[in-house]
Amino acid sequence: MLALRPNCECCDQDLPAHASDARICSFECTFCARCADEVFAGSCPNCGGELVRRPIRPAAKLATAPASTQRVHRAPRRHEE
Repeated sequence: MLALRPNCECCDQDLPAHASDARICSFECTFCARCADEVFAGSCPNCGGELVRRPIRPAAKLATAPASTQRVHRAPRRHEE
C-alpha cells in the first residue's frame, strides 16, 4: 500500500492525501508537480525512475488506511546513470 507521504522531498510543500499535484516514483519518493517537472524533468533524482501522478486514496479508505505523517525533506541529488 502506498505511504502517501505528506510533503515534497525537494521544496517541502505540503502534499495531503487528496493532492492532485503529487508525483511519485516506484520507490515512493514524493515530489510536487513543480519540482518534478521544472527541477527534475520527470525523473526521480534519487533513483532515476519516472515520476508519475500519485493516485488519490478515497476519503472513506483513509480512515482505515491513513496517509503517512512522516515528512521526508532533503536536498535530492540528480541521479547519475
